[in-house]
Amino acid sequence: MKSLFRFLLLVVAGFASSIPTRAETRTSFNSDWRLTVGDAKGAETPGFDDATWTPVTLPRAWNEDDAFAKDVHDLRTGVAWYRKRFVLPNDTTGKKVYLEFEGVRHGAEVFVNGTSVGVHENGVMAFGLDITPALKPAGQENVIAVRTDSAWNYRERATKSGYQWSDKNFYANYGGINKNVILHVKDRLHQTLPLYSNLGTTGVYVYAKDMNVANRTATVVVEAQVKNDYAEAKTFAFDGTIDDLNGKRVATFTADKPVTLGPGQTTVVTASAAIKDVQFWSWGYGYLYTVHTSLKVENTAVDTVATRTGFRKTEFARGHVTLNDRAIHLHGYAQRTTNEWPALGSAVPAWMSDHSNRLMVEGGANLVRWMHVTPWKQDVESCDRVGLMQAMPAGDSEKDVTGRRWQQRVELMRDAIVYNRNNPSVILYEAGNAGISDEHMLEMKKVRDQFDPHGGRAIGCRNMLDQATAEYGGDMLYVNKSATKPMWAMEYSRDEALRKYWDALSPPRHKDGDGPAHGKDNPAAYNRNQDTFAVEAVARWYDYYRERPGTGSRVNAGGVNIIFSDSNSHFRGAANYRCSGEVDAVRLPKDGYFANQVMWDGWVDPETPRAHIIGHWNYDPGTVKDVLVVSSAAVVKVSLNGKPLPAATKSMGFLFTLKNVAFEPGTLKAVGVDAAGREVCSTALITAGPPHALRLTPHTGPGGLRADGADVAMVDVEVIDKDGRRCPTALDLVQFSLAGPAEWRGGVAFDVDRKDNYILAKSLPVQCGVNRVLIRSTPTAGAITLKAVATGLPPASVTFTSVAGPSQLLASYLGRGPTPKGVSNPPTRTPLKIARVTAGSKADTAVAATDDNEKTTWTSESKLASAWIECELPAAATVSEITLKLGQFKRLSYPLRVTVDGKEAFNGPTSPTLGYVTLSLKPTSGKAVRIALTGSPKASNAFDMTEVTGATTNDGDAPTPAGKGVLAIIELELYGPKPAESPPANAPPVRPLTEVDVWPAEKMPGNGARQAEADLPAKGDGVRRVTNISKPTLTVFPAPKKDKAAPAVIVCPGGGYSYLCIDKEGTDVAAWLNGNGITAVVLKYRAPNNRGGALQDAQRALSLTRQNAAAWNVDPDRLGIMGFSAGGHLAARASTQFDERSYPALDAVDRLSCRPDFAVLVYPAYLDDKDGHVSTDLNLKAKVPPTLIVHSEDDKPYVPGSKLYHAALDAAGVVHEFKLYPTGGHGYGLRCTRDAKAWPQDALAWMLKSKLRP
Repeated sequence: MKSLFRFLLLVVAGFASSIPTRAETRTSFNSDWRLTVGDAKGAETPGFDDATWTPVTLPRAWNEDDAFAKDVHDLRTGVAWYRKRFVLPNDTTGKKVYLEFEGVRHGAEVFVNGTSVGVHENGVMAFGLDITPALKPAGQENVIAVRTDSAWNYRERATKSGYQWSDKNFYANYGGINKNVILHVKDRLHQTLPLYSNLGTTGVYVYAKDMNVANRTATVVVEAQVKNDYAEAKTFAFDGTIDDLNGKRVATFTADKPVTLGPGQTTVVTASAAIKDVQFWSWGYGYLYTVHTSLKVENTAVDTVATRTGFRKTEFARGHVTLNDRAIHLHGYAQRTTNEWPALGSAVPAWMSDHSNRLMVEGGANLVRWMHVTPWKQDVESCDRVGLMQAMPAGDSEKDVTGRRWQQRVELMRDAIVYNRNNPSVILYEAGNAGISDEHMLEMKKVRDQFDPHGGRAIGCRNMLDQATAEYGGDMLYVNKSATKPMWAMEYSRDEALRKYWDALSPPRHKDGDGPAHGKDNPAAYNRNQDTFAVEAVARWYDYYRERPGTGSRVNAGGVNIIFSDSNSHFRGAANYRCSGEVDAVRLPKDGYFANQVMWDGWVDPETPRAHIIGHWNYDPGTVKDVLVVSSAAVVKVSLNGKPLPAATKSMGFLFTLKNVAFEPGTLKAVGVDAAGREVCSTALITAGPPHALRLTPHTGPGGLRADGADVAMVDVEVIDKDGRRCPTALDLVQFSLAGPAEWRGGVAFDVDRKDNYILAKSLPVQCGVNRVLIRSTPTAGAITLKAVATGLPPASVTFTSVAGPSQLLASYLGRGPTPKGVSNPPTRTPLKIARVTAGSKADTAVAATDDNEKTTWTSESKLASAWIECELPAAATVSEITLKLGQFKRLSYPLRVTVDGKEAFNGPTSPTLGYVTLSLKPTSGKAVRIALTGSPKASNAFDMTEVTGATTNDGDAPTPAGKGVLAIIELELYGPKPAESPPANAPPVRPLTEVDVWPAEKMPGNGARQAEADLPAKGDGVRRVTNISKPTLTVFPAPKKDKAAPAVIVCPGGGYSYLCIDKEGTDVAAWLNGNGITAVVLKYRAPNNRGGALQDAQRALSLTRQNAAAWNVDPDRLGIMGFSAGGHLAARASTQFDERSYPALDAVDRLSCRPDFAVLVYPAYLDDKDGHVSTDLNLKAKVPPTLIVHSEDDKPYVPGSKLYHAALDAAGVVHEFKLYPTGGHGYGLRCTRDAKAWPQDALAWMLKSKLRP
């Protein structure tokens, strides 16, 4: 009885603390279950002896040990039982008690005190049960027993029909209660639960209307289904509140009048409220509100529900998706809905779901398409928090079906929509993974329209461009476009690569592509090394990027890479699980992850330049290899140990290749340069030394590891050199030992001689120098110690403590910030309208080439003389490009000649593609554009692909008659040059910039960083952070040339003296200053942790700018300094410490003044000391120049220092202004969206008033 009483106390505590009014309680029902595998006869009876069963905390798949140890087809299935004893407290008497199961695999029958209270059989969705009639009086023990059956061929009891989605290839079978269980205690007058199956109820529905993104306003509407289970009528009021992410109340609402509801009746009540200053949910900005809805009887709340939701505006038109009035090109991953982990399956704590889904966002993904079945509620809510859009399927395999199996799909879609319609991240409902009939699509739309008419979600299906009923269309392994509904790739790039293999030159020297064949497929594509896997990621995305929004009136809406993490599903490579993931099964990244991160860091085009060098830089002496860099910069310059290498060759939009580079130890650095010659990004690989030690790094959820029997800690194990660098080619076998209240779940690794993939093994090899193990807590709290030993290396250990208590609320990820302003898809070329189409043969069908329909094709006769098509323009225009989708585009190359009014503009062969080929013409003006075949098409197998069943994949292709001289065109588009543009008023200078070293060679005083300069890992907020700066530089952004010399500003980016936000607080600021007639000089000062060196750099920068005043057209008497955060502190120091330099004079430069003529300090840090005084490194006895301080009240850590400095300047009689805004926060640069957004104009006005700017 000890555990019984412990549970009773937990339940009572939960009831008492959940809602003080006791209006409703929602309690986790996951603890203190018992599990047995097999069909235990009589286990439903209360007196059954389950003492020998295994104690577990839910969620728990009973066959979790199989996850990644076995081929998906060999996962154990069958019957398992779960039982639990519980007692309800006295204040539940007379209440309604419901159980919410978030899901059970596959069929489940639930018994309470021996009575069957319900059956649920679809194996996917949540369901609810009213267990009130079966319960014993409060204070007495109840027993719940659940019989689960996870047979692959499970059949519905009533109809004997199987379920289409119970598929051994796609839907890994982790059986039993593999999702959370929740207990609800409610008043008999209550808002229902959104659990349609079994209960038939729809719950609360929250949506926004009249959304104005620019003005940040919306009206929030709340609809609540209310049920009266009393024996008499009840009259109630309906009201509620809306709280923001920080718990601040932003609105209240009340229904127009009280409602009287008869016994047993159900109704829907509605109320609404207008809200201002809306933080719209966005990509990488998981801003959520909590809507509280209450039923009040005689002014007392009897039922209260909290709904966490967000508001965003969507549109699905013109061939693409628009989020919050901004075009977004869909890019992300098609992920198995099980989202599984080794030895855990799908049952993981919520923080691990956040970890996995946030990795997608930080890697540039804006969409996850869950494959084949509806995702777990935990993942749905996780995507809300991290700002990741979702495509939500119901359930299917890969074909349309009829009869009961179709009705099962419709019912599952209904249940899923009701359950997930308040989750802002769900933007697409998927009716099928293969085309369905118009009638079926219409039936699915009716479900959406009935249960989610206002949610801003499109419903569609794969292969539906020509069907008006679908609101979007999907394709697979090819590219499609549309002028109307969005067409996006639901799967692309399914090649496989184990994380174990870098390249053929690195241990274990796996030959790229070497592995077993899979049916008719070439094994090379499924046994790749990481280098070619990353290159393939670039090649395949470029297919979609070329047709992105902005490239014409017919565009591609994007696509999702299959898959994100290695999956325990069907496979084609050497391992017995699928290795298509950009991260492995424990979410350690492969190079493909970083390649996608480079290409996807923007809404349509990359907006934050990045660079990534594929691979590592630890090779044997004498090795010669190609260096591959993925970058969104215009040009990439590569150096080895400071020596420039030959120019890299650019291909596929993002790939830069240097052939035959001889390895030498040291630093391999890549610098990205934009079209104006500015350095915009950099990265480096540094040769690691010999293995020196093991390093263990634990990862837990917020608040640490919870002692609940379900929480998990991840521990990384690395082989490192003496300087702490990971040894990238290490493959050491590590032995682990675990002590304390914890359960070993281990990691995963591939070895051709081991079919279990080291699952649950206490020995595990690192791969590419790193691996990760999983450790699960027990219900007992305490210290846990993990020790690791490897041959030739000293042992390592790490200790962490599991703690009792509930898990902390998981925070939203806001790293990318609100939806940016401005157009994300500027036109790259001009689409030309076609007035008339004719052809040399079958002219009556020639219009099929221009009808925006992939299902129609114009095909010529088999004669070269008549194998031509001609498009007539409304008026003469310059034609510079033609985009074609040709028959059998994956395998045929067509020799073509293009003429414009008879003038040849192109003559040559096309290449096989995954959809479209663009012909770059000699720009030619005319009205008639003719495309003619000049020879027989040639076949190749460049893109031959087969399904796992062995069937050839020909999606999107048109059947083209064989024969010489046949030209087949599915789609044809004509384009002219990019429209002329006027440069924005604040555009950065277009001429190349000057970059100079601050110090003469070998004469810099003090020290620099010990490691090579590099960009820090991206945080997903679009900010580039540079650290390890040893060589300070000045980058000069000259103002537009005028007769008079321009004022100038030394710009000091911030970063806590650890790094520099070189774009947000550097080059972006420079562009703004240039646009206002001011020359900007961005100072890249020493970091990290070198405040003395930074001041020396700033003083020298001021003098050096004065020395170059004539050359840079700068007025030396109007030279100021501007700094942000730590850079603001540096600017304050430079504007108060100029009487004496902080270093001995080196040359004539140092004889010039280093006093700025003015200073602008933007949210400066460190201006005060720990005693609340102005920092002693600010010399207020000096002749301090005019100063402007910019700050906001809500920057709590740093605004006190600005206030002190303002008072001190006031006391010293220094001319200055202090702009203090109510809101703004910290670190916004020019990107503020709150009150402090006024600072740039205020600063310009101050400079104008002070005669410091033109």
